[in-house]
Amino acid sequence: MESTLFNAHFRSSNQRHLNMKVIYLFVVICLTVVVYTDEDYYKRLGVSREASTREIRQAFKKLALKMHPDKNPNDEEAHDRFLKINRAYEVLKDEDLRKKYDKYGEKGLEDNHEGGRYESWNFYRYDFGIYDDDHEIITLDRGDFDAAVNSGELWFVNFYFPRCSHCHDLAPTWREFAKEMDGVIRIGAVNCGDNRMLCRSNGINSYPSLYIYKAGMNPEKYFGDRTKKSLQDFAMQFVKSKVTELWAGCLQKILLLVQELIGGLITFCAESGDCLGSETRLKLAGMLEGLVNVGWMDCSMQAQLCDSFDVTSSTTAYFPPGATLKDGVLFLNTLDRMEIYTEVMQHLPDLEELTRETFKEKLAHHRWLLRFTFGEKESGTHEYKKLNALLKKDNIQVGRIDCQSESDLCNSLYIHHPSIAVFKGTGINHFEIHHGKNILYNIVAFAKDSASAHVTTLGPETFPNKEKEPWLVDFFAPWCPPCRALLPELRKASKHLFGKLKFGTLDCTIHTELCSMYNIQAYPTTVIFNQSSIHEYEGHHSADGILEFIEDLVNPSVVTFNPETFDELVKNRKLGESWLVDFYAPWCGPCQALLPEWKRMARLLSGIINVGSVDCQKYQSLCQRESVRAYPEIRFYLPKSKNGDDYHSYNGWHRDAHSLKAWALGTLPRASVDLTPADFNKKVLNGDDHWVIDFYAPWCGPCQNFAPEFELLARSVKGRVKAGKVDCQAYPQTCQGAGIKAYPTVKMYPHLGEKKTSAEGEYINSREATVIANLLNMRLKQISPQLQDQSKLKDEL
Repeated sequence: MESTLFNAHFRSSNQRHLNMKVIYLFVVICLTVVVYTDEDYYKRLGVSREASTREIRQAFKKLALKMHPDKNPNDEEAHDRFLKINRAYEVLKDEDLRKKYDKYGEKGLEDNHEGGRYESWNFYRYDFGIYDDDHEIITLDRGDFDAAVNSGELWFVNFYFPRCSHCHDLAPTWREFAKEMDGVIRIGAVNCGDNRMLCRSNGINSYPSLYIYKAGMNPEKYFGDRTKKSLQDFAMQFVKSKVTELWAGCLQKILLLVQELIGGLITFCAESGDCLGSETRLKLAGMLEGLVNVGWMDCSMQAQLCDSFDVTSSTTAYFPPGATLKDGVLFLNTLDRMEIYTEVMQHLPDLEELTRETFKEKLAHHRWLLRFTFGEKESGTHEYKKLNALLKKDNIQVGRIDCQSESDLCNSLYIHHPSIAVFKGTGINHFEIHHGKNILYNIVAFAKDSASAHVTTLGPETFPNKEKEPWLVDFFAPWCPPCRALLPELRKASKHLFGKLKFGTLDCTIHTELCSMYNIQAYPTTVIFNQSSIHEYEGHHSADGILEFIEDLVNPSVVTFNPETFDELVKNRKLGESWLVDFYAPWCGPCQALLPEWKRMARLLSGIINVGSVDCQKYQSLCQRESVRAYPEIRFYLPKSKNGDDYHSYNGWHRDAHSLKAWALGTLPRASVDLTPADFNKKVLNGDDHWVIDFYAPWCGPCQNFAPEFELLARSVKGRVKAGKVDCQAYPQTCQGAGIKAYPTVKMYPHLGEKKTSAEGEYINSREATVIANLLNMRLKQISPQLQDQSKLKDEL
């Protein structure tokens, strides 16, 4: 898909919009800030709109323990009050529902009825959010799981389910284990009750499931005893850091150990005093990996060598980079691992400082992660010193800029508070600011992702203005959770569309005038600029949604009707044609929520059913004439019969693409046929046609879900392959003869020029119509030459 394709499509669009005096193409993906008629869900739980999932869960638990009907048996209104906070929690904990609520309020949730049921008080007291209050355990969810396990740090993750007794039995041990391993590896927990899809995608089918994760290696499951000692022994196998034993014969190694750029930490074990144990030394090596070389010396065996360091009793010493054997050494009089770690981190060199003079030159050809500070000392500042080691393999250099001394430089980049940004190595204007969690693993994941993506933070000077190339610009506010969730999706999409579409972001809390100029009233609002065409769009905040929209610009899947085209294509449709039509109003929240699903459905039905839409605000008279009384109104105009107005209205609860597709295909006359045992023998095994058969059972849920997909397949291969269905409950012997052991099972029975000697057929391992159709077409190409050879042979005989 080249830029010229955009231009060709947009030029044709211009001809339809000659009277519109608008300069830019607006493609809007917005989450509207709305005024709610009922009490705001965030206020119900007492959390801010930018609250994390963990904060929302903690707030709900606090309210649940207080307001639960079990605790208020004499209060007749307790049940209704609890339903309200439960509804708020069920919506705000779910990323997709939260986006809909933020955008449309409760109207956007009409298709969802979560929160009508709740658990007992004991569940919320003992089973709910097991690890939410444990600081050493990081609760991960769908939004940050990938960033965590791909950060380069070592993670040990506990996948649990709230009602699992074994999970609760493990919890005290897991907490003790997390404290013991704090700083050595990251200890995480995933609540599979709240993150079912995340757990399923990671192959979790039992609880608790414990997995080790590190970037570059496959996850490894733990099968051992659930004791702290066993867990610790297993985890330490993956700590690959080395502790070097030092002796007189390796004096050169000692000098290198303490004089290298990263310095050294040496434990001296003498006859007097206590020295660090081997396990503690290894843990310190893991905590300081890439930052400090760790070694130890047995002074009872190497007395002369220890004397050269003026060591007379057991101790631990830190040798900063460039230190000699005696000068500049820091002796640490403690056996506490965390105290030693803290002391060493404090004495490690700070990040390289860039100035206005060095800034441009250093960023011209290398990728950098820069930390912008304002002279303050933040908590956890020393953790940033790990960034160099964690990003070394990705060739990302790390530095800092003090905006107090370099205020002009920071102001030119519109950086007015502590920030982190990745510069792409192509100049000072190509950078992206980090708006995620200020946690090391999140920053590392952002740096790796951003450095390889093509998203740029924009300002007035770099904002696209009459550019020849199309741009996607995301107008956002950093405090907005859906905005932050969209940013990694933009990075994914930018990689797919590199060279075809440029990506940029604009912070509307900083560039208020620019956002006002484009009438930005909700966040995030994503706009595509491509010279002078106009398209408005409401879509999913995902990379797939963006890619689908771009594809839809080039090859529209939905026809936009006006009164003339509606009469021509729908009212006077050709014989055999059918149309699905969405009558909507732009101001209607459920209509906007339907829009991306409608386009996705249209692509799924391409070539089978035509799909269109009517804007009833723009064409009121048309909608009044067609007796449209509510929005959205979904109608299916069937293949034309004597009554040209023959249509069915959709009254289902679910308005997702797959539900709508299933309804439409179920309304059409069937393209597949039911086969009895006699039909199967006569037509499939002894006939002259190619067949694809769906073996099913009426009671089977997956069979029911597959039925519309099989109808779609039947229509897509019509004329080349016949489609049939065999009811295995009614005809068990037929299915047994075909070797059917599970439902649904799809098999192909190609006609190879002679009667079939076996009912086994050819198994097809897919339940997707497009995949099966492709497999059938490939098989037909394979057997076509074979049939031609057989035909020639018959002619010769």
